[in-house]
Amino acid sequence: MVHSFPPVIRADARVLVLGSMPGTASLEKHQYYGHPRNHFWPIMYGLFGQTPDADYEKRLAFAQERGVALWDVIGSCEREGSLDANIRNAKPNDLTGLYARYPGIECLAFNGNKAFDTFKKHFEGHPIWNGLQLLKLPSSSPIPNNRMRTTADRIAAWSVLLPYLKK
Repeated sequence: MVHSFPPVIRADARVLVLGSMPGTASLEKHQYYGHPRNHFWPIMYGLFGQTPDADYEKRLAFAQERGVALWDVIGSCEREGSLDANIRNAKPNDLTGLYARYPGIECLAFNGNKAFDTFKKHFEGHPIWNGLQLLKLPSSSPIPNNRMRTTADRIAAWSVLLPYLKK
């Protein structure tokens, strides 16, 4: 059984980026998007024309200063390795409870299909989400696909977050 991390969130959060479940490298480092080839941090910084800081705490501060919070849709699951396709018996995190505590969130940004599909399975139709923007974004995973091959491709796709972010 693997477990997600606690949310990284401040009272002034505007965007909640939701992954599925941290991969093995992230779990070992106890870091969101801790795999060295994951595109998440280059995307976040790239939205502002910057290069990611090497220090994890500074990366978290960078995201939070721009109104970005981080969590996962799945709180615990069974999974061999890091692939979302291997997730079994997923139990969701309390997203409705988190949003109730942080009502300034304007947008839920799903990092990939598994995060979005799991959210729909467990939370779709709940009235708490009325008025919130729900954005399914391409995964920041280092695994390329037909449309998303590079960090630049992902930055372009994730730029839909810019209206919600603090400059």
